[in-house]
Formats: sequence, C-alpha cells, structure tokens
Amino acid sequence: MNDHIGSSFDDFLEEGGIQEEVENVAIKRVLAWQLRQEMDKKRLSKTMMARAMKTSRAQLDRLLDDTNDKVQLDTMIRGAKAVGRKLKLELA
Repeated sequence: MNDHIGSSFDDFLEEGGIQEEVENVAIKRVLAWQLRQEMDKKRLSKTMMARAMKTSRAQLDRLLDDTNDKVQLDTMIRGAKAVGRKLKLELA
C-alpha cells in the first residue's frame, strides 16, 4: 500500500519547469554557506579571502551570493583552495 498521496516534490518542480533552476540555486547556496563557514573558522575577511583567491572583492561577493548560480568553476576551485579545502564534483 502506498502511504503517499499525490506526486513527489521533484515531480512538482519538474511539472512547473523549475527543477533545474531550483537544484542550481540549492547547490550554490550550499557552496556559498560552506565557504562562509570556512572563512569564519579561519577568521578571513572578504578582503583577505579575495587576496588569497587572487581576485577582486566584487568577484568574491558574486561567489558568496547564494542566489547567483552563474559562477565559473575555476572561481569555485580558487575559493575552496583559499580556505584550505578542495572542490569535489561528481556526476550523479
């Protein structure tokens, strides 16, 4: 017996044509949150972090903006490296 009534949340998002967008924003929010957590642990200001990444403060702000999913992979990798971490990606 199926205890669930109706469709799944994924079905709802897919039917609305927004599943990919929602997933992209969720991934970016997690990445931005993790970077901010590591910056806090290491007591890195945004200026210090941008310098460690060899980028501008504006580019760092885009990376830390959890609603902006248009960030290049190399920027994410430099962000992870600047806090002593590695970016790990996989196909699922």
